Amino acid sequence: MANDFFALEMKGIEKSFGSNYVLKKVDLTVEKGSIHALLGENGAGKSTLMNILGGVIDKDSGTITANGKIAFIHQELSLVNDLNIYENLFLGNELKKGPLLDARAMSEKTSEILKRIGVNIKPTELVSSLSPSYKQVVEIARALLKNADIIIMDEPTTSLTDVEIQRIFEVMNNLRGHGISLIFISHKLNEVIQICDSYTILRDGNVVAVGKVDENTTEQLLSAYMIGREISSDDIYRSRLVGEKILEIKDLSKEREFSNINMHLCKGEILGVTGLLGDGRTEVFAAVAGANWPYGGQIYVNGKEIKMKTTEVSRKAKVGYLPKNRKENGIIRDLNIKENVVLPIMSKISTVGVIDGHKENSVTANFVKMLSIKVSNTKNLITSLSGGNQQKVVLSKALSTDPEILILDNPTQGVDVGAKLEIYKQILDLADAGYSIVVLTNEFPELQKTCDRCYVMFQGEVRHEFTHSEMTESDIMLIATGGRLELEVADENEN
Repeated sequence: MANDFFALEMKGIEKSFGSNYVLKKVDLTVEKGSIHALLGENGAGKSTLMNILGGVIDKDSGTITANGKIAFIHQELSLVNDLNIYENLFLGNELKKGPLLDARAMSEKTSEILKRIGVNIKPTELVSSLSPSYKQVVEIARALLKNADIIIMDEPTTSLTDVEIQRIFEVMNNLRGHGISLIFISHKLNEVIQICDSYTILRDGNVVAVGKVDENTTEQLLSAYMIGREISSDDIYRSRLVGEKILEIKDLSKEREFSNINMHLCKGEILGVTGLLGDGRTEVFAAVAGANWPYGGQIYVNGKEIKMKTTEVSRKAKVGYLPKNRKENGIIRDLNIKENVVLPIMSKISTVGVIDGHKENSVTANFVKMLSIKVSNTKNLITSLSGGNQQKVVLSKALSTDPEILILDNPTQGVDVGAKLEIYKQILDLADAGYSIVVLTNEFPELQKTCDRCYVMFQGEVRHEFTHSEMTESDIMLIATGGRLELEVADENEN
């Protein structure tokens, strides 16, 4: 029996796949009623360890002692969109009244669980109508229905807005208060510091750090353990000479999305655009990419106005686009790596509908080398790659159309700190090579490490422009939340 103070004790866990030694005498201890972060880069062994805990795969050696039932909420949610909340909770374990389903009993039990975690949504709501954060809540409720005492949450905030993240954190705090233990897997180190009580860090299958989250815990400390060295912004960002304007957006407007947007991008420049929930940046640059027609106002490329009615028009104007959600819009999961890479240029590498295998392999090999994509065989499914390498494949798709302007929406979503660093360096290398790049992000370190200049948006409007040297996290957050800098207020008062 486990120590009553602990919800979980894993000791000396080892696992290998053939000659690949994945876990090397790993220990993991989680206290009752706590939130414990499990950290590490992609490939560090986190998923293998959790799959062993969840009974998906067997360990080679070691011991596991758990006080209670375990539930695993995967990054890929397993909900049925066409069913309502209570139907999802009881799917496969429906309550019956005689030969018929007891909808009332299932609805009441679901309502009871939702109230327990402090969420006010109706059990009869269709899952398809829910925001991503409420879908996470439904998964948590399903775990509680199974009387889980330990809940593993794998990257629960990857696709959530700041407001939705806080909603999930409120639920997690509520669970902790009821004695539930949570294992929180995340690449967002600021979130670890905000919500977690303790952490275990893996690197190359070894535990490299264990500790409490306190006033001495910093993102820099955690990331240094994860990648084996400290990360400094000084060795990432580098300025460069930029040329004339290559992209101009003038008075761009679309009802209920954005209004009077005026921006410009110079040749060889990396431009950041940031803000918070509902700021409109994604919608603005979807219009530039030909995916949000009609709009009011003008878009100029190299001084020529172009009506971006379709993505094909945008591609011909030499605009490449990396979409915000990799899993939904960036990759095709059922295709292999090279098929994903060449998808936008099929007509260029085909003759009479037959793909030229030599050209396909050549194009793919070029991007694998150019972007340092870690891949053993390009015939493997795209899903065999880590999140960071999948993101590089999506970037290669954008580059394959031979653009001059690259729009990167949330370019490091769902990737670990080491992979982020690699992508930042790739962005800088691309700018050095002459590409003009727009980075849409709500992460200040992303702006700081890559961008020469940035615009801050609020509720569909551009509110301020910063040079790299002017950027501070506090000033950007002030503008992004509708505030104004003291200098602006002083100038207004003088006038």
